[in-house]
Amino acid sequence: MHAASDTRLRLIREELRRVDGQDPLGGQSVGKHVKMAADPYRFLRGAAQLFYADIKSGLLALPAPLVDGVPLTAILGDCHLSNFGFMTEEGSHGDQVVFAPNDFDDACIGPAAWDLARFCVSLFLAADHGRGILAGRYPSEEVDDPEDLRAPGQEDTLRAARAFLRVYRRTCAAIVADPERRMHAVEGFRKGHVLAKPLKKARKRAAGGKDFESKSSLGKAVEYASGRPGFRNRPDRYKRLQVARANAVCTAFRPYVDDAVLDIVQRVGAGTGSVNVARYYLLVGPDDFRGPDDLPLCHVVEVKQQRAAAPLNHFPQLSPVNRLNPAHLTLDCQRLMQRRADLVLDEVFWEGAHWLVRSRHHARVGIDPEDVVLDRRRPGRRLKQYAKSCAEALALAHARGDRRSTRFEAAVVDCLAANQDALLAATRAYARQAIEDWGLLREMLAQAK
Repeated sequence: MHAASDTRLRLIREELRRVDGQDPLGGQSVGKHVKMAADPYRFLRGAAQLFYADIKSGLLALPAPLVDGVPLTAILGDCHLSNFGFMTEEGSHGDQVVFAPNDFDDACIGPAAWDLARFCVSLFLAADHGRGILAGRYPSEEVDDPEDLRAPGQEDTLRAARAFLRVYRRTCAAIVADPERRMHAVEGFRKGHVLAKPLKKARKRAAGGKDFESKSSLGKAVEYASGRPGFRNRPDRYKRLQVARANAVCTAFRPYVDDAVLDIVQRVGAGTGSVNVARYYLLVGPDDFRGPDDLPLCHVVEVKQQRAAAPLNHFPQLSPVNRLNPAHLTLDCQRLMQRRADLVLDEVFWEGAHWLVRSRHHARVGIDPEDVVLDRRRPGRRLKQYAKSCAEALALAHARGDRRSTRFEAAVVDCLAANQDALLAATRAYARQAIEDWGLLREMLAQAK
């Protein structure tokens, strides 16, 4: 192995070990690391901490005016195309379906340029993901028959990235002209748009909707054949708890939910970056549940252990706000960035750790990269449409970080266009680095067997 590769491998190993508590070379299988080894896109999803280590070292050199010339705001911290999707505002029982960021686990106060850069890297890797599926290099559970499918080429992807930055800047300019624009939401798509069908799915899954009982996040999670609802018997997703443990979880978190706790399980195998983080699902609803007609009164509450946001190990002095405990920081940033925050959203200190309490949305519809990079006719068009929708949603979320002025938005308008090409060059190069890093992780896991 070359000296440079050896140095890089040590850094990847160090960052994964620091965050996940286990060494990829330790010989013990870690679900997160196995997921990351599937393809470079999943590697990126699981390696947010490495992304910020590389910004700190200068390996990913972002244009200084974008980083230093724009006021800090609430950012996602792990901004990639799979961390956007459909949900109902105000949580499970809201009735307004919107397209918005849906993962705030690494949210903090920081430079918006970090979110822009990470999203662009994810665009380049998502397109590579699509091409790799068609070529047989990467596995996919979403594609049964790749015949006749096409993936975006490099120029297609670059056009999507440019459109992403252009719409982000345009949205900021619209807010400068009318500050009330920051309270708009992305919520409607014309026929033929890549997000038109997912929007229909989300609306049908809302509480009381046509597909609510079978296809909503609640309907897929629970059953009530015995007359009282409970989580389905799915060992790959839900681990049953011993009575004493279930009682302990219920005692700790019951004060923070809005109804009786009907059932509790440990959620396993969820996510990529946080797949090894402890989490529980609480089925919440009326204690006198009377049958299927009462199912819309129920919802699933996730209780998830929080760790420090990915940027903060390498940038601990960004803002005094970032000194809040990890769950409190996530909660505060989510409330800032959402137009109407979830009604069940709280933080708890329990068993020596900080936990986030939040409702799982009935209408939640996530987006897989295959959904936006593979098409029989115009995959580049789908990717561009998706990138533009994410840009608007992200700009609105960033703009809500400070609702007193438009200084943030004005600064974006002033400097983004002039620094766009430099940002795209840096993120394209980093996407190539991520592909190399993925290969190094695969080598480590193979060596550990």
